[in-house]
Amino acid sequence: MKALVLSGGRGTRLRPITHTRAKQLIPVANQPVLFYGLKAIAEAGIKQVGIVVGDTAEEIKQAVGDGEKFGLQVTYIYQQEPLGLAHAVLVSKKFLGSEPFVMYLGDNLLKSGVRKLVEQFNREKANSRILLAKVKNPSQFGVAELKGDKVVRLVEKPKKPKSDLALVGVYIFDKNIHQAVAAIKPSARGELEITDAIQWLIDQGKKVCWQVVDGWWKDTGKVEDLLEANRMILDELEEKIEGKLDSESKIEFRVRIEKGAVIKRSRIRGPVIIGPGTVIEDSYIGPFTSISENCLIRSAEIEHSIIMAESKIENLSQRLSDSLIGRNAVIRCSKQKPGAFRLIIGDRSEVDLV
Repeated sequence: MKALVLSGGRGTRLRPITHTRAKQLIPVANQPVLFYGLKAIAEAGIKQVGIVVGDTAEEIKQAVGDGEKFGLQVTYIYQQEPLGLAHAVLVSKKFLGSEPFVMYLGDNLLKSGVRKLVEQFNREKANSRILLAKVKNPSQFGVAELKGDKVVRLVEKPKKPKSDLALVGVYIFDKNIHQAVAAIKPSARGELEITDAIQWLIDQGKKVCWQVVDGWWKDTGKVEDLLEANRMILDELEEKIEGKLDSESKIEFRVRIEKGAVIKRSRIRGPVIIGPGTVIEDSYIGPFTSISENCLIRSAEIEHSIIMAESKIENLSQRLSDSLIGRNAVIRCSKQKPGAFRLIIGDRSEVDLV
């Protein structure tokens, strides 16, 4: 069995972060989202992985390399335009051949991984196996309609959903999917939908099995989902203190401080992860916060946030919360008089001042 990991797309819902960074490489608990999927694939015993890339191809290649560090053999497949998930399968036909494969959306997180899914598929010899999850907003997803124990209909982002069972971004297909993606037509939004391809399999009498996802699943396409995924992963964090901590600092609950990090006169209340080379002085870092490498946090309070590498946060008069801060960002409260907000804000940025 092979795997196909989708890492194209423009990440418009995560701008301005994705103006300069692939959405699949945004860190959750200080590790790119994409890496969780690749590790899950390796744990399932799959070795050959095709990664579908687009405009951010070079950045993805630089981060993943040849896949050796994950125990994988990676082939990169270029998709000129993000024309749908089924289109990604279409352009990957040469790599996939006639073998069955796991298709994994690179911005999805799945607690249970894919090993059990692969084992179940191999036992039942189905043509496809899909994962479903109950959601509060099914109109934002592909939705499955069931009759008894069978999938009878799949609809992409229906205006009036007949079910609350959303398609999770992990699928398994056999070679019949190639005929399906070649047979369907673009949807109203101009994309070849994987829901239409699976519906084609159903209409042709192929065996499409399903299961409800075990544990949690997150599509990290929006800021609030990234923060929630960060919270979920940190909630299972193993404590490890490898950085330097002075006698005036206090650690509470589960905290991981990487080598080279320095904590001075601060309180860290976990779950929190602090990356190598980061310096925290005279600050409070609250639960569910990830601070990446080589950051400087001074005289600030932060909680439930993701702070990316090389950022500086200093002299804040109020607590920073529920925030996603990009690489090399600078946030500070100046003591200059007269007092004023002084901002340098890029395209599609959002600032909430209170």
